[in-house]
Order: sequence, then structure tokens, then C-alpha cells
Amino acid sequence: MVAVTADAVADGPRTIRSPGFWHGVVRRLCRDPVALVALLIVIALIAAAILAPYLAPYDPTKTSVIRRLKPIGTPGYILGTDELGRDMLSRLIYGARLSLLMGVIPVPVAFVIGSAIGIIAGYAGGIVNTLIMRTVDVFYAFPSVLLAVALSGALGSGLTNALVSLTVVFIPQIARVAESVTTQVRRLDYVDAARASGAKARTIITVHILGNVLGPIFVFATSLISVSMILASGLSFLGLGVRPPDAEWGLMLNTLRTAIYVNPYVAALPGVMIFITSICFNLFSDGLRAAMDVKS
Repeated sequence: MVAVTADAVADGPRTIRSPGFWHGVVRRLCRDPVALVALLIVIALIAAAILAPYLAPYDPTKTSVIRRLKPIGTPGYILGTDELGRDMLSRLIYGARLSLLMGVIPVPVAFVIGSAIGIIAGYAGGIVNTLIMRTVDVFYAFPSVLLAVALSGALGSGLTNALVSLTVVFIPQIARVAESVTTQVRRLDYVDAARASGAKARTIITVHILGNVLGPIFVFATSLISVSMILASGLSFLGLGVRPPDAEWGLMLNTLRTAIYVNPYVAALPGVMIFITSICFNLFSDGLRAAMDVKS
């Protein structure tokens, strides 16, 4: 027989807490090697961008006529030099700053604005939903690339205008997802019960709806970072983003396009960095989506 102590009887049955939702997400994400490797590469790129003054071997703006278009592996210039004799490794490291800034910043800003618009439209329904979503559809009807180029062309070139243009491009996409998820959640029984108990709309949204809709919206927003990286680089390539002599991968790709026949490997380096960064963000987003799927 099992002896039961007086302390155990006095304490009563102990409650065993089950792991929370986000604990399960982290646990499932740690089991995905592809997502982890992609995340480590992204973290390494962010760290390199932050520590650029300490990691870059040369001044990224220093030019030299006698060192133009040195090939990869040149002594003292591991990744060669560009059309003005500037060290490619230094410019790629510094270029990560503006490229990541332009690729990442518009998404969280659009996430906040688009989520607010979509949640309000989805919860209100009726004519409010129709007015908001039809206005959003006007912007959503244009392809992302065309809308970004048109807005940047209207606002003018520059980092700030490019960020504004990209943010406007992503707001309608996030708003549509937020409205769709909110419309599904507001029809659930516990929301009807809260409404019947006399809870105000603000309380229902903040307490009962936000926690259930932000997850899917957040996962969708993370998938837009890779798209934002490509669009931001495209704007700089077209001369609508960062201006010379600042180092940015899309702008570097533009300035090196004339050297593609002379030194193709050096000219392709900015494009390789854009590809690696965007694919890593995309792979991590896919891993996060799978980890947040409770059925996985």
C-alpha cells in the first residue's frame, strides 16, 4: 500500500499546468532544422549590419581607379572591387543596413495599421465593412510592384519615400487577412456570449478577438518580409530608393550592371545577397506557420 502523508492530504491535489501555446510553438520550431538555419542566417546578417564599422575591412565609399573590378580572391579584397574600386565585402556588409531596413520596417508598420483596419471592418460588418474593404480593394487591385513604383515615382526617390511606398503596398494585403480572420472569430459562441452579457465592443475586441486573430495575421506578415526585400531592392535598382553613394544591395546591382560582361561574379554578388536574405525570411516564415499549426 502507498503511504499518504498528512502534508499531502492537507495540501490537496496539485494542479499541473500544461505548457502554453507559445511554448509549444517554440518547441515545434526548434524541431525544424530548415527554419532554424534560416533564422540563424538572418540573425547573422542583422548582427553584421549592426557591427558593420567593426567588420568591414575598408571604407565602403573610398574609390580607387587602379583597383577597379578586381576579381574575387584578389589579395586584400576577398570579394573583389566594384566599378569604382570600392571593396565589395565592405559595401555588402554596409549594404545590409539599408537593405534590411527597407525590407523589414514597412512590414511591422503595415501590420499595425492593416490589422487595425481589418479587425474593425471584420467586427463591425455590414456597411462599415463594405466601405472599408472596398476602399482597401482599390489599392489591392494593383500589382505590388506596379503600386510601389507608382507611389515612389509620385513621392520622389529617397529612403523615407520608399519606406512609405512599401508600407502602403502591404497595408491592403494585411487588412484583407485581418478582416477575414476577424469575421470568422466574431461568429463564435464565446463572442456571442460576451456580447449578450453586455460587454462593450472595445472589450470584446481586446479580450476575446485580438488573441485569436493576431497569430494568423502575424504569420502572414512575416511572409511579406521576403517580398518587401525584393521590392525594396527593385526600387533602389530603378533609382527610386536609396541614392548614391550609399551602399544598398539593389543600388549596387544597378551600378554593377554595366560590368556584367567584364566581371560577372562580382556583379552578381548583390543579387546573391538579396536572394539568400529573402529565401531565409521565407523559409523561417514557413517554419513559423507550421509551428503555429496546433495540429502539427
